Amino acid sequence: MGQLFGTDGVRGAAGRELTAGLAMAIAAAAANVLSASEAAAGALSSAERPFAVVGRDPRASGEFLEAAVVAGLAASGVDVVRLGVLPTPAVAYLTAALGAEFGVMLSASHNPAPDNGIKFFARGGVKLPDAVEDEIEARLTGRNGQVVAGGRLVSEGAASRDLVGQGPAGVPPGGFGRVTDASGQGERYIAHLLSTVRSRPGTADRPLAGLRVVVDCAHGAASGYAPDMLRRAGADVIVIGADPDGLNINAGCGSTSLQALSAAVVETGADAGVAHDGDADRCLAVDASGRVIDGDQILAVLAIALKAEGRLAGNTVVATVMSNLGFKHAMRAAGIDVVETPVGDRYLIAAMLDGKFVLGGEQSGHIIMLDHATTGDGMLTGLHLLAEAARQDRPLADLASVMTRYPQVLINVPGVDKAQVMSSPALTNAVARAEAELGDTGRVLVRPSGTEPAVRVMVESQDAGQAERLATRLAGAIEELG
Repeated sequence: MGQLFGTDGVRGAAGRELTAGLAMAIAAAAANVLSASEAAAGALSSAERPFAVVGRDPRASGEFLEAAVVAGLAASGVDVVRLGVLPTPAVAYLTAALGAEFGVMLSASHNPAPDNGIKFFARGGVKLPDAVEDEIEARLTGRNGQVVAGGRLVSEGAASRDLVGQGPAGVPPGGFGRVTDASGQGERYIAHLLSTVRSRPGTADRPLAGLRVVVDCAHGAASGYAPDMLRRAGADVIVIGADPDGLNINAGCGSTSLQALSAAVVETGADAGVAHDGDADRCLAVDASGRVIDGDQILAVLAIALKAEGRLAGNTVVATVMSNLGFKHAMRAAGIDVVETPVGDRYLIAAMLDGKFVLGGEQSGHIIMLDHATTGDGMLTGLHLLAEAARQDRPLADLASVMTRYPQVLINVPGVDKAQVMSSPALTNAVARAEAELGDTGRVLVRPSGTEPAVRVMVESQDAGQAERLATRLAGAIEELG
């Protein structure tokens, strides 16, 4: 993969690293690459205009970045349908449902409000292959020598300023693209999600009837959609974190900060709570006592349910190297195979498509249900998790008890040179010493972040104190090396 695209598109601090000029240039480069691919595949003639859908989360910077992306696309001869504020998985779904040549989402997902990002979906709502991202990047770096690293802009200056207004030379063969708005497409997305769950006998298309649920929308893209979906599914819904002002996305709420959700569930006597991140491609949950149910536990519940229904393709679930040891033990006990991938939903999806598997996910709450979606979908995940609790008439805590979590300590070490740290023999030796101490009772994982200038440390052990001590020791070694 090139330097501009990280594991989940292009991200950076809006206005400083991800500028309007860069956004416009990326859009123009993507339009040229993706339109050429469509023409080569016979989907477009040289004089036809492709069309793309563009959505965003409610960050304030999304407004100017959307304008820049739309300008870059239209100047390149692409018709643009602006979808407005929508979850990332909704943009992926609508890329396919509306027959668009590609889709664009402006979001930095779980990152704080000052960040933003651009991610693309190819025809059918699937993520771009690495080779296509490399080609888009090559058009940028080949033209202006822009220096980028790890999905973030490193140097700007004159090179960045030169990007402003650099669309294709002259008028595109099919003319400039036209721009229209289709902000009502969220209803189509909600209807799709509701169609994926079967109702229990006697509940009349209300699979969540009888459940009281708190939903935390992280002041993000789910705010205008998740509460409505859950109510239409029959739940009594209490809403928090659903007043986006462009600056409060993910701030002390949502799937990255579950304290508010846990407190609300306990205070209101709810049966369960679900939390999304800023672009709603994640879902985490809490049970009636406010205890967290993470992505591994959700994945375990859904895998066992699909197996019981005979719908778990290959009797296999796909997970990442970050999955808790308890997840693997639970799957072994249930007679389900686990395929492991690197961290990142692009790797999960690749392995799922490769093996024709239908379910995969990450501890962070990215759950992919390929029977119903082409990417991780937090609203879909929450709906199916709650529907399973309702179908079995069991508390969420009971369902999640199929898996016992090993104590796991995660430490993020920011501001380090990832390449230098990861290639250091000193780090290799430190990890080996920690692994020798753990033996068969745990494991160590040290990896560079795909979206930030950081290295992540994970230590698992049957002994929580041991996990904390070893993780802290490794994080200190990384700080010294970085």
